[in-house]
Amino acid sequence: MSAAARRVDDYRDREWRVQPNAEAFLQEFLTGALKACPPAATFADRLWTACGVRLRDIIDHIEYASPEIEPELAAAGWRRAESGQWIHEEGYFPDFLPASGKLTVWFRVEDAGRFVQATDPGLSIDGRAHAPLRRVMAFEANEARFGAIERSGHVGYETPQAADRAIRQARLHAQAFRARRREFDTVESGLDFTEALVTDAVNDIGSHWACALWLSAERDYWMRGCAAGRLQKSRQDAAGVGWSNIDHHTYDGSRRYFRHTIKILETLGYELREMLYAGELAGWGSQVLEQPALKSTIFADVDLAPEELTIDFAHEELPDLDKHRRAGVLCVIHGESILEAGLNHVAALYDQKLARALLASQGVSMMPPFSDFAHLYQELTIGDRRPVDPSRVDALEREGHLPASEAEDIRLNGAIATHLENIERNDGYKGFNKSGIDGVLRKLDPRAYGKNREILPG
Repeated sequence: MSAAARRVDDYRDREWRVQPNAEAFLQEFLTGALKACPPAATFADRLWTACGVRLRDIIDHIEYASPEIEPELAAAGWRRAESGQWIHEEGYFPDFLPASGKLTVWFRVEDAGRFVQATDPGLSIDGRAHAPLRRVMAFEANEARFGAIERSGHVGYETPQAADRAIRQARLHAQAFRARRREFDTVESGLDFTEALVTDAVNDIGSHWACALWLSAERDYWMRGCAAGRLQKSRQDAAGVGWSNIDHHTYDGSRRYFRHTIKILETLGYELREMLYAGELAGWGSQVLEQPALKSTIFADVDLAPEELTIDFAHEELPDLDKHRRAGVLCVIHGESILEAGLNHVAALYDQKLARALLASQGVSMMPPFSDFAHLYQELTIGDRRPVDPSRVDALEREGHLPASEAEDIRLNGAIATHLENIERNDGYKGFNKSGIDGVLRKLDPRAYGKNREILPG
């Protein structure tokens, strides 16, 4: 067996399991910490009520002074790393860090300055603006305190010393990502340009910092076309946390250029984590990647033939299929996600019922859920349409990729391009619903727009 085949076998059928013991320990620990710090409890309740965001879902790490909890951590599935902190590798849980002094719970915020303005302008920020990590001690009582932490790719827990030159380089690359050109005469030239932009950033400031800046710019571009994303971002900015509750980002790529998209993501530090595929139809595949330092996950979707489900489709050349499936049609209609189309959707962690009610109060409707379990709930907003160049639709219809009725609907009404995903995870579950992914991608297929029916098989 080749090295590539062994690598694929290592992650292709990866299974994640619920971690009820770890979740019970974490919930009991947080309940005690919030009881010991009433101002933090008030903040957590306000965050949940106003945004549907659970404080548990944005906990970054916890500093504890009492070693008595360590046997409990071990029993619940955490293990002690060589550098001293306790980590849980089988679920979605914060690190525990032994420290002197008061119990401190650190929760993530997207921007420390925005958090201070939304919470208490008198708070002091530890760390320079635009640095890879900043912290704010937000709420404090006699027995416990809660701090807000802004991470931009820094993997440690203390505020680093950021040099003037590094901060200037980071700001320049952030602007380059936000303002980057996305439309080109050819896809190849667009991907070459984007790869060079990313490589320059990584060479200057490292893959972790560059990746954090890249994702921020990608979300900004996505929100231009996603009304639900803009509404929810405004709500979460008002609470001070911004997009600190992101679960994953989703790209669509065409077969011919998929390897290049993956190469760009790997340059940013992403690693192959698992693959998902559509069982009975076998019309698509999703390469799930994770940036381990950022704990950031990406779905990279591409059309696949049944015989390709066992290969390393993230790195091997994929010849054109006779007929485009979902991702292929989308890439012709809107362009590659990593170029002009932008992210297909962004998934954020919520109390799913409350988030849905908050969005509905502002006129945002949801598609039927494609995962509805106690440990995992997922649903998408109906989505926002984008105008489509009729010549692109003409070519798809002429070549047999779109039936006439669907092609005409897209010509006249445009095609859905963006969504916000409402996702709730419980018991630390880190995986995805494979059969549910198949179902939602069928619903999202451009060939089904304007129809209340399943798409054509394949």
